[in-house]
Amino acid sequence: MAKYANYIKRIEIDSLWSGKKHVVWELNRQVNILSGSNGQGKSTILNKVVRGLSAGGEFPSHMLKGVKLDVEPEDAKWIRYDVIRSLDTNIAQTVSEGENYLRQALPTLGAVGGGFSLLDFQLYHLQRKFLDYQVNIGNRIIAELQQGNTDAAQQLSVQKKRFQDIVDDLFSETGKKIIRTENEIRFTQIGETLMPYQLSSGEKQILVIMLTVLVEDNQPYVLFMDEPEVSLHIEWQKRLIDLCLELNPNVQIILTTHSPAVVMNGWVDSVTEVSDITV
Repeated sequence: MAKYANYIKRIEIDSLWSGKKHVVWELNRQVNILSGSNGQGKSTILNKVVRGLSAGGEFPSHMLKGVKLDVEPEDAKWIRYDVIRSLDTNIAQTVSEGENYLRQALPTLGAVGGGFSLLDFQLYHLQRKFLDYQVNIGNRIIAELQQGNTDAAQQLSVQKKRFQDIVDDLFSETGKKIIRTENEIRFTQIGETLMPYQLSSGEKQILVIMLTVLVEDNQPYVLFMDEPEVSLHIEWQKRLIDLCLELNPNVQIILTTHSPAVVMNGWVDSVTEVSDITV
């Protein structure tokens, strides 16, 4: 059985810039924020680490593509992880023929904007994960009820309800609310039903982040975020880290940012400058 890491303790990247720079970054268990001016390599560092992992999160104990990770526990060979990026570019013209099923899977998008974005692509896959998450939670609730454990069964639904409450609160200014009787994510706004793909870029971005954290179901995993604040309202930026930790206290956050708002709620000590980890 694959042994998964709880978190990354240290990132080492060899010869990041043509052999002239070496990165050594000691990480905190929960929150790690990489800051620096444009061109210093924040996104490059994150991308190097992600490319060093396989699709399933397997990584070697030796350097691969110049990347070495020290994890806890030390003998783990796999990491559960997700990547959030700030891009919301239209990819309708760049999707390969093998991915054309997405055009049929997302029929509402034609009416929304004639194509779909990278955020829509992420939302589509997260909808599937959200359905799986609900099935798993439902099965565990049934098992607890069969054992007579009513309190434990009720506790299993707390995180999903908290997710719904958080999203309703974030979207309250526009009057959007999650329809809680639906299995997939749908919204109501002044009597109209909205698909997630009809949201604004900022709303899609925060929904992608919250869903990504929720569906990991409290498992230890690493959330890489590359300037996730780009589309977000400043008040959402301030709450971003706290909300992620609330939905999954076992997440380890590794993010790059230009925004001081992201660290305002007590995360200044979690900021590392690129210049401090390169030699």
